[in-house]
Amino acid sequence: MQLVQKTTTESVTQSTEIITLDVHGMKCAGCVKVVERQLKQNPQVISACVNLVTEVAVVDCTTGVDATELATNLTAAGFPTQPRYAHTLDSADETTDIQSQHRREMQSAFKQLIVAAVLLVLSSLGHFSEWGMPAVPILHNIWLHCGLATATLLIPGRLIIVDGWRGLRRNAPNMNTLVGLGTLTAYTASLIALLFPQLGWECFFDEPVMLLGFILLGRTLEQQARGRAAAAFKELLALQPQVARLIADPNKVASAESVEIPADCVRVGEWLRVLPGEKIPVDGEVVAGKTTVDESMLTGESMPALKQVGDLVTAGTINQSGAIALQATRTGKNTTLAQIVALVEAAQTRKAPVQKLADTVAGYFTYGVLTAAALTFVFWYFFGTHIWTEVLSVGITPSQHASLHTQHLAHHSPTIQTPLLLSLKLAIAVMVVACPCALGLATPTAILVGTGVGAEKGLLIKGGDVLERVHQLDTIIFDKTGTLTTGHPTVTDCIPVVEDQVLAESPSLLQLAAAAESSNLHPLATAIQQAAQQQTPLPDAQDFYLEPGLGISALVAGRLVLVGNQEWLTQQGVLISDRATKVSKSLALEGKTVVYVAADGHLRGLIALTDTLKPDAVETVNSLRQMNLRVMILTGDRHEVASAIAQQLGLGSNDILAGVRPAGKALIIEQLQSQSHRLAMVGDGINDAPALSQADVGISLQTGSDVAMETSQIVLMRNHLTDVVAAIQLSRATFNKIRQNLFWAFAYNILGIPIAAGVLLPSTGFVLSPVAAGALMAFSSVSVVTNSLLLRRRYH
Repeated sequence: MQLVQKTTTESVTQSTEIITLDVHGMKCAGCVKVVERQLKQNPQVISACVNLVTEVAVVDCTTGVDATELATNLTAAGFPTQPRYAHTLDSADETTDIQSQHRREMQSAFKQLIVAAVLLVLSSLGHFSEWGMPAVPILHNIWLHCGLATATLLIPGRLIIVDGWRGLRRNAPNMNTLVGLGTLTAYTASLIALLFPQLGWECFFDEPVMLLGFILLGRTLEQQARGRAAAAFKELLALQPQVARLIADPNKVASAESVEIPADCVRVGEWLRVLPGEKIPVDGEVVAGKTTVDESMLTGESMPALKQVGDLVTAGTINQSGAIALQATRTGKNTTLAQIVALVEAAQTRKAPVQKLADTVAGYFTYGVLTAAALTFVFWYFFGTHIWTEVLSVGITPSQHASLHTQHLAHHSPTIQTPLLLSLKLAIAVMVVACPCALGLATPTAILVGTGVGAEKGLLIKGGDVLERVHQLDTIIFDKTGTLTTGHPTVTDCIPVVEDQVLAESPSLLQLAAAAESSNLHPLATAIQQAAQQQTPLPDAQDFYLEPGLGISALVAGRLVLVGNQEWLTQQGVLISDRATKVSKSLALEGKTVVYVAADGHLRGLIALTDTLKPDAVETVNSLRQMNLRVMILTGDRHEVASAIAQQLGLGSNDILAGVRPAGKALIIEQLQSQSHRLAMVGDGINDAPALSQADVGISLQTGSDVAMETSQIVLMRNHLTDVVAAIQLSRATFNKIRQNLFWAFAYNILGIPIAAGVLLPSTGFVLSPVAAGALMAFSSVSVVTNSLLLRRRYH
């Protein structure tokens, strides 16, 4: 995958930036560690995270670092690299280049595999007589097998050997170094045996041929599997529209002349026409026409959504039934789709903390394997073959003994192995069986598949570290308004208070409150405004002051009006009578939220509102509790209101955290964390941002604010609470795949290296040949990637 893009994002401190690089030539986890170490040598680089599967490096550095310089240094170190520039992702030509590059890589891999397979077949035909089949004299000629081995090293094996040598020369040996050393050692020993038959050595030219054949087969299968793992992200990239139709008059949807321009050139405020069957090019608001839109790519919903004047549409969704005109509200990198693409790609690079162990091991792995191979040779050559002399006869069958005297060049194959040859074979097997590839692929392939599946389902999970934290959760905390409830409360009671007496309903009180709330976008404020607009026009208001979580003040027709909760009015010196407090409590016991209204320093009345639960709230809470998760409500509303909601959800009084201001929500979560709880916070508003950031995992609804989405670790693109359950289940399943992959990657090496070193040879006579070691190495990488792909099958 060769993308040409540089993503530069200002951090919160505005003193750092993130640079994305495309890094090629990485073969295993050892390469990943070398690339990260090379990047961190630059003193301005704060951190670097490298993904083996997507071949991307994300570098967090101080502002002003030259991305080209970083790329040049990596290229000089043997890893061809180039900066990635964001605008090219929107180019159809660049997308085509990416696909063409992938096809060329696969074609090259297949060609190498075919050549290796032909050489492998020709080499195997020479053993027909050993299998009781008619012998072909020329295929038994040892010089033919020497030629086949030479051709294998020079054609399909050349790139492996050259890359392995470069890694060794750079003091950064990789998997190719191990395979190259193994094949060259086997070939060299066989060549010496052929040229100097008096030594009595065995020729095993078939070993490098079969070894490279298995290695290339495994890498081809692995590359295919990695391509399938990245399929979801490629499909996401393909969703980005390329062309927009610019129009001058939105009222003439059908007849107005349009000009086609690149979608990334559209500016906010411009009018566009979208015909049936076309992708919507930018985020916008429908200003003319009526249609249905397929939003499945965004929400996972199969049913199309009706869109008419005033409705919002999203880039990448498909207009189905009618021509519409829309006004652009978000363009280029700011569209919802572009943000999803950026989130998914960033998530695929972020590693799970559990991967740190694998990375640490991988950094020294190749050196350790080379050391183990050297020790294996020394032990068996100087000690093992002298202690257990019978091991020198292992693998020589009676039929081979009998046939040695009748073969054309029998003197090149002795009847007994020498200590040198046996020691070499075991050392080669140790070098080949070790597989840092599997370690490197364990985490990124699982994250790649998991985040890709999540994106298809409208669940954006921001990286492997999030997956691990989700796996450790024991408590889920929900914000109430707009999260558990619909967020569309309605006014039920409007009760004026005059001289400490509760009077009949008066519309003037509602208008007074609505005028003060006219600049506020909180759901309660919106409900009050909507109720007041059904009456006479609102009086003029100015000098607004909002205190989040408490209330608002404004000058309404020259009077200072306060609207908010009881704490807000008390802070402003307004006296709340006992009678008003009783009325407020009785309304709260009915599950209603009470808003106090004061003017000129005196309480003027109470406004009660009610907000209904979302249809899937009860199902969501029940499902979470069945997953052994504690569910709690955290709200700024009064305890009585929260209790009424909790009762409908089947939650107890201990699960309610009420009357908490926005700043206090983060403190509450911090206190619970200090008690060893692992918490997820689910919210949708600006008020929830501190709590989402403080929680171990922040989960935000896409219908919420941009701030909430930026501070959360999981974003739910649909307004469905059940997606909280789905996101946690997907996170758990993906992290389980990571653990399984790492287990198998380590298990292959923990078991494979001792067996290859000959630990079973004295007692059982079993020895792992270099060919079998190569097959195991290839199988380990393929099995790790395949195991990750099973996650995708589970969700389709």
